[in-house]
Amino acid sequence: MNIIAAVDNNWAIGFQNSLLVRIPRDQKVFREMTEGKVIVIGRKTLETFPQKQPLKNRVNIILSRDRNFAVKDAVVVHSMKELMEELKKYDEKEVYAAGGASVYEQLLPYCDTAYITKVDYTYQADAYFPRLDKMEDWKLTEDSEEQTYFDLEYYFQKYERKK
Repeated sequence: MNIIAAVDNNWAIGFQNSLLVRIPRDQKVFREMTEGKVIVIGRKTLETFPQKQPLKNRVNIILSRDRNFAVKDAVVVHSMKELMEELKKYDEKEVYAAGGASVYEQLLPYCDTAYITKVDYTYQADAYFPRLDKMEDWKLTEDSEEQTYFDLEYYFQKYERKK
């Protein structure tokens, strides 16, 4: 399974249920990588999407503890056990954990590749991604040239779990 996120210098991913920054090229890369694939997100992450709707051209699996929560054009699961059962239907290379913090934390043990957009800035934040750069079982295997969006610098990075 894959995991995909944009993080700041402190591996922060959000503040008050919003992304820290929206970088058009990062959003384009996210779309290109996940279209035609499966994304696993939490309910709060869904609420940050346009019109709070599932993303088009993907299988959207939403993890929510709320047993009454239902969304058109998405699969809703209510536990990790239910999620793992649902994911058996798909090739694990086609599955992307896409946020938020609790989904990342729960699914990281099942992931072997992480696609990280590292933004060279420190934001006020209340949601964080696990610090792969401090974990012995993960290594940085790809790091792009510096990218810029106005005065913001960022990098596309790939981490892989050590075998």
